[in-house]
Amino acid sequence: MRLGAAELVPDIDRTNSWLLFLDSVPQSGVDLDEPEYLEFEYVRRIGHVADLAFPAAEPLRALHLGGGALTLPRYLARTRPGSRQLVAEVDDLLTDLVRAHLPLPAGHRIRVRAADARAVVESARAASYDLIVSDVFAGAETPGHLTTAEFGAAAARALRPGGVLAVNVAAGPQLAGARSAVATVRSIFKETCAVAEASLLRGRRRGNLVLVASDQPLPEAALARATAGDPFPARVVTGDELVRFASGAPVVTDATVFAGGTVFPASTGAANAAMNTDNPSVPAETSPQSTNW
Repeated sequence: MRLGAAELVPDIDRTNSWLLFLDSVPQSGVDLDEPEYLEFEYVRRIGHVADLAFPAAEPLRALHLGGGALTLPRYLARTRPGSRQLVAEVDDLLTDLVRAHLPLPAGHRIRVRAADARAVVESARAASYDLIVSDVFAGAETPGHLTTAEFGAAAARALRPGGVLAVNVAAGPQLAGARSAVATVRSIFKETCAVAEASLLRGRRRGNLVLVASDQPLPEAALARATAGDPFPARVVTGDELVRFASGAPVVTDATVFAGGTVFPASTGAANAAMNTDNPSVPAETSPQSTNW
């Protein structure tokens, strides 16, 4: 691959199911027979968002930033037939590998573009997407230009009224990056909530926090019920609690990033958490980040 070593490994627990590893880190899980099955917990949480934020089975116009094994595009193609989806995945060799060994279903409307995620968002027509999923990592970090208020504003412009942005954030025990991500997204979107395991929110472990944002009210109660019933239950943080969570955290801007500021330190990344041996008191989360650019 252009940006790391990729390996497809059969999932011994499920027939015709595969795990994609990038640089030895598990990145995606795909069940070719049942693409509606989502292996990783944070991906399942994003799936809940898609299920609950829009009428059941209604086709969506979706933009996925970060492709990997195309897990969520396959999910939407199965649960919402006819959905038109664009995937921005800069590693075209990775996409070729996935397409060759994990073929997309017949009749899919999934296009993959080998391009920078922010460039794709900024080039989108206004109000053209129902759902944008941002799940992009370079190693253990989200590329800085995808963490800023300006990026959030571009995503907001590309969403239709009532559209939803879902962002995968790698959170460490100090939660500085996660708090700043919440503050930044809240500076752009009227409605925002965060989904994560309770131990992560208390700073007891590293893992993935999913940020959900829209210009219209989100299905927070239904999302809380769905995520509480998952094999690894999660909490939905909203309202005043979310304000307190982000209190004092800076809003990230392009000026910050391009001046050399670090937004999500590598030490807080989920990939580092999975391999961390320096701080055994902080357990690693089994679900890794989704895309490694």
